[in-house]
Amino acid sequence: MTTATATVGDRIMVDSQKVDEPPRTGTILEIAEHEYGASFRVAWDDGHETTFRPTAGTVHTVHAPEPNAD
Repeated sequence: MTTATATVGDRIMVDSQKVDEPPRTGTILEIAEHEYGASFRVAWDDGHETTFRPTAGTVHTVHAPEPNAD
C-alpha cells in the first residue's frame, strides 16, 4: 500500500493473524514516508494508538467521506 491509496482520516482494517480473531480497525492519523515505504499512525478502535507499517495483503482502507460543499 502506498500513500496514494490511503490518506489521513481514512479507516483502516488489518487482517488478523489468528483464525478466530476479528480484524483490527482504526483511523489513520498520520502518514510518514520512508525510504523503505510508508508507515501510518493509527488510532485503533480499542483505544490504543500505534505506528503501523503495512505489508502486502494485510490492510484494507475505506476512504473518509468528502466534506459537503454546501
